[in-house]
Amino acid sequence: MPRLWNDTIEAHRTAVRHAVLDAAAALVADHGLTGVTMSGIAELTGIGRATLYKYFPDVEAILLAWHERQVTHHLDHLHAIRDNAVGPSERLHAVLAAYARLSRHRQGGDLAAALHRGDHATEAHARLHALLRELITDAAEAGQVRDDIPADELAAFCQHALSASATVTSDDGLHRLVRLTLTALHAAADRPTSQQAPR
Repeated sequence: MPRLWNDTIEAHRTAVRHAVLDAAAALVADHGLTGVTMSGIAELTGIGRATLYKYFPDVEAILLAWHERQVTHHLDHLHAIRDNAVGPSERLHAVLAAYARLSRHRQGGDLAAALHRGDHATEAHARLHALLRELITDAAEAGQVRDDIPADELAAFCQHALSASATVTSDDGLHRLVRLTLTALHAAADRPTSQQAPR
């Protein structure tokens, strides 16, 4: 087939896929994960169910693709926040606060747990861990957070601590959780090291 034809077909496929995932996102927002159905997506997109099945074998496949796209967008958002903040401590604070807000809106239930066990989720978890480790390392080198615990362990602590934001019901509670996590990171920053004489 001519390249132009191939490009046109590929563009159409991409457009259909985006439309399906956008419809899935709308249904999740309105009805939760269990409210996503093939008929609901077909109705929102105007795509016939027979055509829909040519792209995705079932609802679970659509939700997995939607979740993968969502996680990628979240990671891109966190990296953009890091790049827009000035100073190691400010970057760390901004990213932790943003991560807490994202975690707060995480869906619950067995289906959500299954989505978070996918390969894409494992890779995203590793990328998030690497981002937090980098931020903690930079802040520790600047003397702004503790350096008596490896950055890897502190990054894991932050991820687990802020996952509690899923149960927080108010903005004030979310801010308190972020402050508590930051307090733990700063706990030994001003403490004399073993090489320093106590004041």
